[in-house]
Amino acid sequence: MGVTKFLTIFVVVFFSLSVILINNGVEGFHKIYSHLQSVSAISVSDLHRTAYHFQPPRNWINGKTGPMYYNGYYHLFYQYNPNGSVWGNIVWAHSVSKDLVNWKALEHALYPSEPFDKFGCWSGSATVVPGKGPVILYTGVTDDKNTEVQCYAIPEDSSDPLLRKWIKPDTLNPIVIADRAINGSAFRDPTTAWRSNDGHWRMLVGSKRKDRGIAYLYKSKDFIKWVRAKHPIHSKTTTGMWECPDFFPVALESREGLEMGVHGNNVKHVLKNSLDMTRFEYYTLGTYFPKMDKYVPDNTSEDGWGGLRYDYGNFYASKSFFDPSKNRRILWGWANESDSKEDDVNKGWAGIQAIPRTIWLDPSRRQLIQWPVEELNSLRGEKVKMNNQKLNKGDYVQVKGVNAAQVDVEATFSFSSLDKAETFDPRWVNAQDLCAQKGSKIQGGVGPFGLLTLASQDLQEFTPVFFRIFKAQNKHVVLMCSDATSSSIKINLYKPSFGGFLDVDLSTGKIPLRSLIDHSVVESFGAGGKTNILSRVYPALAVGNQAHLFVFNNGTEPINVQNLQAWSMKNADIQ
Repeated sequence: MGVTKFLTIFVVVFFSLSVILINNGVEGFHKIYSHLQSVSAISVSDLHRTAYHFQPPRNWINGKTGPMYYNGYYHLFYQYNPNGSVWGNIVWAHSVSKDLVNWKALEHALYPSEPFDKFGCWSGSATVVPGKGPVILYTGVTDDKNTEVQCYAIPEDSSDPLLRKWIKPDTLNPIVIADRAINGSAFRDPTTAWRSNDGHWRMLVGSKRKDRGIAYLYKSKDFIKWVRAKHPIHSKTTTGMWECPDFFPVALESREGLEMGVHGNNVKHVLKNSLDMTRFEYYTLGTYFPKMDKYVPDNTSEDGWGGLRYDYGNFYASKSFFDPSKNRRILWGWANESDSKEDDVNKGWAGIQAIPRTIWLDPSRRQLIQWPVEELNSLRGEKVKMNNQKLNKGDYVQVKGVNAAQVDVEATFSFSSLDKAETFDPRWVNAQDLCAQKGSKIQGGVGPFGLLTLASQDLQEFTPVFFRIFKAQNKHVVLMCSDATSSSIKINLYKPSFGGFLDVDLSTGKIPLRSLIDHSVVESFGAGGKTNILSRVYPALAVGNQAHLFVFNNGTEPINVQNLQAWSMKNADIQ
């Protein structure tokens, strides 16, 4: 065996093992539990249900499929099992809102009913077509071999602001069928379409060829007849199936969102892919060349599964849309459960949506920034403050006066010196592994410091969200972690230590943190939304009024809680 061949086999085996480890038991859309798909709980357990994250009253949900704003309403479509709390019997459920916070459920928009989708109505998107109104693009499954085709649906009455009923024109569907060059069982999740200056509409469809992830591009003059471009808009080896691709422009000089068709010298483009192998997503920033139908990533981040991520926690199948009412781009992600399928059946529900996030380009032009939509602040109730609270090594100080199981916390932590920062080992390339290795309980130099969320009074249970600062050869490295390892005394739970590196200017001597705590979710935003981590946790002790919130420091360098504001959060009205 030649050296080259040996190295190739080693890389493939190593990558495969890494994927198994990274996946960490987070299951994909199509993991089938046929004996549980239609098992409905006798009653729905309120323990661990969220109060202001979107979830229907019962049963399974997964990724959103076509969020949009139309005629004064936000529309959220999502994959839903009407008969049970594991994946199966999937329909496109439909809810509407005036404010992205309070939601009303309508009748299901799509369900398997035609030869082109009788075995499944999978994910897709919504596009508002001038002169026609909203059009849903989605993946239909035609047979038990998982042959996937792209279909479309239109409102029965586009003048109905709620868009209650949808129809699938059977004389025109499916609109895209995989040709011989494409793997027809790995061909799904059409993006929101955009119209370029040449008058053609374009959309992407996710796929793979062996281990290469692919985004195929299709063009149409009339939104009905679609033709595949000669080459994919982009592809990448060793990334596997690209699910739920998303492609959109961001402004270079503004936080305002852009409509899909904008391109030119004043924008960058974002290509995001959800990786079926890892259950993670990654994105790149780059340049779109519409005349060549080609996207070229910048070299500022890795184009692969180790690249930039919207969220370094339990966050998948995300989808963005342009909100014309406030000129912003909004991003949504899905967070699965981390307990067993039997627990999901017993409690009668599974899956939540992350808080909708406004998204824009960081001034560095090297990454995106995300922040909870401003409408969420309407749920803020009773408020407490903490100012200039010094934390020496080993200090834990409770934040009192709020409902710690249902709270929005904004805190700024400051430090006087970085001299005690630990030495950074250049072999530490995986932030999640480093968080698991270092943890919140292990003493450091500058950090770990941050919040202890959903903590029991005796600290048998807690989910820390914290920072740790290291000294590399020519710079400092900031690690942000959200660690579920001690989140529950229950066993047989997926309790990972999530982590990401944080690109932040330390010359200010401070790092801000915001955490949205909602019974079984801790959704955190570091340094104003540069690094974000969503954790699903299931405490047995720290529930309801037995949940507590602390600030802490386990580093030798004193930390100052420069200011902290925490609001007890009211319940959203989600029907």
